[in-house]
Amino acid sequence: MPEPDGSTYVQSLARGLAVIRAFGAETPRQSLSDVARTTGMTRATARRFLLTLETEGYVRSHDGKFELTPRVLELGFSYLSSLSLTEVAQPHLEALSRAVGESTSTAVLDGRDVVYVARVPTRRIMSVAITIGTRFPASVTSMGRILLASLDEQALDTYFEGFTATAFTPRTIVTESALRQELDRVRGQGWALIDGELEHGIRSLAAPVRRGTEVVAAINVSMTADGSPAAQQAEALRPALLDAASAISVDLGRMA
Repeated sequence: MPEPDGSTYVQSLARGLAVIRAFGAETPRQSLSDVARTTGMTRATARRFLLTLETEGYVRSHDGKFELTPRVLELGFSYLSSLSLTEVAQPHLEALSRAVGESTSTAVLDGRDVVYVARVPTRRIMSVAITIGTRFPASVTSMGRILLASLDEQALDTYFEGFTATAFTPRTIVTESALRQELDRVRGQGWALIDGELEHGIRSLAAPVRRGTEVVAAINVSMTADGSPAAQQAEALRPALLDAASAISVDLGRMA
């Protein structure tokens, strides 16, 4: 993500977006003080932004609490409809989920994060609820590693500028050299496996989705560790995952 340029950076817009991002699956309704604390703004500043968003129809308030309205979906609709990814991927994710009995998702790369744009959950297996719009650091997710491995050399070098990683578990890869080595492996084999790096006991297997020759997204199957070696569990799921990724890619190609 580019650094702000003082000559072009509109701070008020950035603050308004920060207020919108303060709401999420775990915090759908917040008080003025909650929003101020989350965004680092003063109460007076947060109040101005909340009231502006309320006037524009993106926020509503009741009993001293604020929440987003469905109108915020308009902010992402143009992107999703032009990409046509969610509509194309969803039936394939549903079929894949039925075939393997596990949750399936599609994500795209946004800066240093992956963002979920489609999902078929079978049950909640992570401590954090995953919904459309959920973000995770790309470096510790299977879909993120697929997308990072697809970057050209210059884009990957840009990603690693100032790279830092959080050790979510003792298994998390946190060094640039180790992550680059893993990305080389992912690039060569065409799929990625995460075993307990984002959350203990959670595994995820991902494959690339292409439009033409360009990797535009990734899909995954996420599951709890079943007591067998990770490679063995992945081996059982990989054919269905790769078939689904290929089918989505074919459908995207037809719409190009």
